[in-house]
Amino acid sequence: MLSPLNTTASQPLAGISILDLSRLLPGPMATLMLADMGAHVTKIEEPGGDPARAIGPAAPGMPSHFFQLANRGKTLLRLDFKQAAQREQFLSMVERADVVIESFRPGVMARLGLGWDTLKARNPQLVLCSISGYGQNGPMAAMAGHDINYLASAGILEQIAGTNGKPVLPNLQIADLLGGAQTAVQGVLAALLAVKMGGSGRCVDVSMSHASFGCHVMPLVAVKSTGQSAAPGLDLLTGGVACYNIYRTADARFMAVGALELKFWEVFCSVIGRSDLAPRHWTRGQPVGGTEAQSDIEELGRLFATHDLAYWTALFADADCCVSPVLRTDEALRSGLFATNADDVLGNGIKFLF
Repeated sequence: MLSPLNTTASQPLAGISILDLSRLLPGPMATLMLADMGAHVTKIEEPGGDPARAIGPAAPGMPSHFFQLANRGKTLLRLDFKQAAQREQFLSMVERADVVIESFRPGVMARLGLGWDTLKARNPQLVLCSISGYGQNGPMAAMAGHDINYLASAGILEQIAGTNGKPVLPNLQIADLLGGAQTAVQGVLAALLAVKMGGSGRCVDVSMSHASFGCHVMPLVAVKSTGQSAAPGLDLLTGGVACYNIYRTADARFMAVGALELKFWEVFCSVIGRSDLAPRHWTRGQPVGGTEAQSDIEELGRLFATHDLAYWTALFADADCCVSPVLRTDEALRSGLFATNADDVLGNGIKFLF
């Protein structure tokens, strides 16, 4: 077992038992979120272990930091489902479990003799959650993929780009975490609620591509409005306005300006001594991504380049206009917003106060 969670009987999922067959990132993060709410998670690995154990750096004799962060607090067990006795051991565990989460390609569980019909026969109230890239059915169901492929297929990666149009890779795995982990948690909790209200077990099919696509709100707004996607880097929230943009400072750091509403923009302009810019805002008719907006962005770029990050951070410290320094991860951990131990902050961001 890895480092323990702060689990108490008062947590809402205390007493819920989860068997986690998933690997890498989406499934393990989903079960971590459920464990943070009190569930007991048994992570069952194949004989060779979760490949995440070998991804990235590690302390001597330990699995990777990646594996440890995503699987802290879980009971670890290895089973070989190709062995009848070990498969039966798992099925015996299913009889006492509330949830099974798996992330094999569609059809693998059935070929192992662990399909939904088999699991439901052993436990009619079981919730099975299957996480896959493209869903259990459909033209791409059997295709291999990773976060980059799901984002590409859903039209998301094309929008994560600068004005030169080339997509960039965010170091936040959007499809894995939003489309996979968070959607799985949502589906599992809904299915558990149905069971606890007297219903039968449920099979939850999570497609990371479809779930990510469904959250792609602003580009869908553009398509609904104009019939086509907005140009990368030129939409309201992607760099097409001066009030919602990122600016480089004199020491090659960056400030994030999120003065999207007019009231915040007016305060921002006052703080920088440029009240003349206050009327130049998208709510006052300035075209998003237009030449006037680009001119304002360039002008503010020159202004921010005159001072370093510390100067701008101090200047906006007490200004209520949504301006923040762009921190590195190590700086964020030291900022006071988060705990100094990454184990304390990796979770679902939920606290149950009463």
